[in-house]
Amino acid sequence: MRSLLIRHKVADYDTWKRVFDDDAELRRANGSESARVFRSDSDPCEIWLLMAWDDLARARLFTRSDDLLDLMERAGVTDRPDYWYLEEPDSPRG
Repeated sequence: MRSLLIRHKVADYDTWKRVFDDDAELRRANGSESARVFRSDSDPCEIWLLMAWDDLARARLFTRSDDLLDLMERAGVTDRPDYWYLEEPDSPRG
């Protein structure tokens, strides 16, 4: 499995979530297969995303795209996101 892990802060979670939800089709068109949203228990404006991706090269292109920069601005992202591109070599059983 190929995954993209993203961490960033937002001004307002509800605004960010609305923009994120509205963006689902664009993410899918760029290779995203699924996304899970997490919030820090100590800072509800710190967002973590764990996204399955069809190809990490496409994930890298998306994270550098003008489309994503525009979405982050509209969503109220307040800091520079951190990105981790991950490959799961073996899936645990059980």
